[in-house]
Amino acid sequence: MDTSRLLRTTGTVIAAAGLLLAGCTSEGSGGTRAAASSSGGSAPKSTATATPAAVPAALRPYYEQKLSWRDCGVPGFQCSTMKAPLDYAHPGTPGSAQSIDIAVARRAATGPGKRLGSLVVNPGGPGGSGIGYLQAYAGIGYPAAVRARYDMVSFDPRGVERSSPVECLSGPEMDRFTQVDQTPDDKAEQALLVAAFKKFAAGCQARSQRVLPHVSTVDAARDMDILRATLGDEKLSYVGASYGTFLGATYADLFPGRVGRLVLDGAMDPSRPALELNRDQTAGFETAFRSFAKDCAKQPECPLGSGDPDAVAQRLKEFFRKLDAQPVPSGEPARPLGESPATTGVIAALYDESAWPQLREALTSAMNGDGAGLLALADSYYEREADGTYANLMFANAAVNCLDQPPAFSGPESVQAAVPSFEKASPVFGAGLAWASLNCTYWPVKPTGSARALEAEGAAPIVVVGTTRDPATPYKWAQALAGQLASGTLLTYDGDGHTAYGRGSDCIDTAINTYLLEGKAPKDGTKC
Repeated sequence: MDTSRLLRTTGTVIAAAGLLLAGCTSEGSGGTRAAASSSGGSAPKSTATATPAAVPAALRPYYEQKLSWRDCGVPGFQCSTMKAPLDYAHPGTPGSAQSIDIAVARRAATGPGKRLGSLVVNPGGPGGSGIGYLQAYAGIGYPAAVRARYDMVSFDPRGVERSSPVECLSGPEMDRFTQVDQTPDDKAEQALLVAAFKKFAAGCQARSQRVLPHVSTVDAARDMDILRATLGDEKLSYVGASYGTFLGATYADLFPGRVGRLVLDGAMDPSRPALELNRDQTAGFETAFRSFAKDCAKQPECPLGSGDPDAVAQRLKEFFRKLDAQPVPSGEPARPLGESPATTGVIAALYDESAWPQLREALTSAMNGDGAGLLALADSYYEREADGTYANLMFANAAVNCLDQPPAFSGPESVQAAVPSFEKASPVFGAGLAWASLNCTYWPVKPTGSARALEAEGAAPIVVVGTTRDPATPYKWAQALAGQLASGTLLTYDGDGHTAYGRGSDCIDTAINTYLLEGKAPKDGTKC
């Protein structure tokens, strides 16, 4: 991923498992239901006995476990290992074969001021490492006033990096997978794409059979409640970005009485089925690209030329078409820049407007026969290391997404029928993102979840943040989630890029900091 994006959030990657991933004024949002006091009540309490009476007896050993903290090897941080049931229907006991290890990290509140408890953070994905995010950004980059009052905490959700990671393909196999043509022109190319998805799924089953049925968002949300208890907090305070908003909303819906102060930034809409989510995200990337195109046209040397955004988009589409027919060298003979990695590279840079100059430079080089820059952007998106190995982001991403909802498509024929609607959403990215949505069709484990509204009736006020031109989580998703949550309040950032907190808006940051520190949620419909 682009480094600036990785430090803030792992973008919601819905559409693909390895080809493409997902001054203030106040106005009413027109649909948010308020069921709790806007003051947010008293500060979250910390206690040595944070296990609610409602916890089933079989789960109490997990809730009552004591975390043993150790040095992480990163100055200022401590790490621990928490036990959780592999299968909540058959929990066993902590440390048994029926349990799973969850990696946890924290940085103690720095002071001054009275400690408010723990603030759990999640960067999104699904598949993003919470510990990596905490150590690289949140634990040192969140506002000093927040870090002074909260222990900053995160965890790698089950199936992610340090927590029984899902593994699917070797580095060379993943290299080949990311090169597969994602805009098949005929039946033969369709068959190659289907075969790639089947091989990916089979690799996950072969390497990760034990954990694969148990990495849903509901499982992770239940783990998060055990974490809350082991940290000694009666209520959960949490900031989730991108997919982390779905994790947070799921937690609130499962445990509304245990909600403290929740911020859901770059929100997903849990009521949208997979097909609609993928198509919405496709439109989001189109919106972001048009913002880039307008900016590019103002620059002295825009590789896509000047003119209206439609003309700029057409030139990029023509460039992708040329790469489909004839990839350009990248400096790695086995990995030329074809259409698929070029598309991924462009999308990676759209997550954060600070990456636009890098994208212009990479496109200029690629159009002159040097694909190294765009390939590097694609590699960062996939978390490919210089030695050819990959982090497990894309593997965990597929595993979670394919459990959380039924697949978007039943097969190539249904994709083909939907391509026109995807191309309407995005003339540039539509076809590729439609075909990338085929990934869960061949998944070896049946889905356990489905699209549904999350209401969290009885929860304390929850702040939902949306960015108007967010590429990965379209603004309408934030509007929808704020409307579904019984105590949701919508905070809007009128701007570009993915998510809003900590990205330069004093208005957004002040509203969220006030909520986290004082419990006062911004007025519903506040715009920055």
